[in-house]
Amino acid sequence: MRYFRLFIVFVAALLTMTGISFGGYDYIDINSPSIRKMPIAVPLFKSGSVATNSDNIQLSKKGSDMLSGMLDFTGYFKILDRDSFLENPLKPETTLQTVDFRNWTTVGAELLVTGTIQAKGNDLEIEMRLFDTTKASQLVGKKYRADANDLRQIMRLFASEIVYCLTGNRGVFDTCIAFVSTGSGNKEIYICDFDGTNVRQFTKNKAITLFPAWSSDGKWLAYTSYLKGNPDLYIKNIANNSISSVAKKGINITPSWMPGQFALAATLSYSGDQDIYLMTGDGKIIKKLTNSTGSDVSPAFSPNGKKMAFVSSRSGTPQIYIQDIDTGAVQRLTFNGRYNTQPCWSHKGDKIVYCGMDEGRHNIYIIGLDGKAPVQLTHNEGNNESPSWSPDGSLIVFSSTREGPSRIYVMTSYGTDQRRLFAISGEQTNPKWSPRLVNK
Repeated sequence: MRYFRLFIVFVAALLTMTGISFGGYDYIDINSPSIRKMPIAVPLFKSGSVATNSDNIQLSKKGSDMLSGMLDFTGYFKILDRDSFLENPLKPETTLQTVDFRNWTTVGAELLVTGTIQAKGNDLEIEMRLFDTTKASQLVGKKYRADANDLRQIMRLFASEIVYCLTGNRGVFDTCIAFVSTGSGNKEIYICDFDGTNVRQFTKNKAITLFPAWSSDGKWLAYTSYLKGNPDLYIKNIANNSISSVAKKGINITPSWMPGQFALAATLSYSGDQDIYLMTGDGKIIKKLTNSTGSDVSPAFSPNGKKMAFVSSRSGTPQIYIQDIDTGAVQRLTFNGRYNTQPCWSHKGDKIVYCGMDEGRHNIYIIGLDGKAPVQLTHNEGNNESPSWSPDGSLIVFSSTREGPSRIYVMTSYGTDQRRLFAISGEQTNPKWSPRLVNK
């Protein structure tokens, strides 16, 4: 979310890639509902040529711990215990020629990450490598020079290189999550990094603020706020804080950006009914998208922008519908249950995750576009709401009351590895995952 000074000065990537081809990343099948976690060793990084410098040693430990945590977060890896390692962490620089791969296969590591971090004044020089221990080959090698404050950013970059090499997918390391929190005493929008770190307050309206929505380029957040007493729509630039607003009579809620365009949809009621309108990014109405009796809310565009899912009470109870943007044709998607809301499209556009209520509890479901056999992802653990897919399709963020107050959780797209993101004061709801924020 901030600019940083970073130069990649050496790239030795995808070397000796036995078993991998550009068309088939056969290490981790991210489309499998039962991914086998790959055992990976991330020993303490070396501290450059000044091994006795305590600051360098602490920096190296911090970097290796950061990278381990990021890789663990994906759900793709089993991080091996460093106490089991046979290698001396202070041995000379690790290269393909110097690695004793038997020491790593013996402790069960199929992958190995090595690194060297050295601080020189206000700069860092970092060299990172990924090895396949069973094939005794180097998969990725990178060298970075950056500002001393950008250690975490470098670890995010290399984590992305690792996941891309093994899956063909860049992962979620350069993404953020917006959410609503009452930690300040009011409902305000906050933002955190992909893994729940670096939580910061985005709005300071001292009023109820809801429904954060990222633009597809990650440069804008739209939201609803009662700043002036009415539920008005605000469209805020993240970099320079410039704001446009839609303050029509009645409600102005549930914004959703159209992919690849500076345009968004939202529910407005100035004409009497609650209908969905398409408008420009500065709030000028382009056209009315829905026109039926009952309330139409929560628009969500497909990745190609050709279809829109939304919630409507036109059948008597809230259900999810899909509308073709060009023709206006509408079909009902959900039939199981009497209360289905908060749709969000998968990155491939073939599935929708949503919140459904059954026996008085809200839970998360996934459904295909044929509307058949929705799959329940959360069970018997409080109310689970507001699901939002990560841009790579691997994870889903949602809110849950399973521990009492509402908190933000993540799980895989198959419902496994459900865990809380962070613990801060107040209650947290309505999370929205950002697109990739490269150079933003």
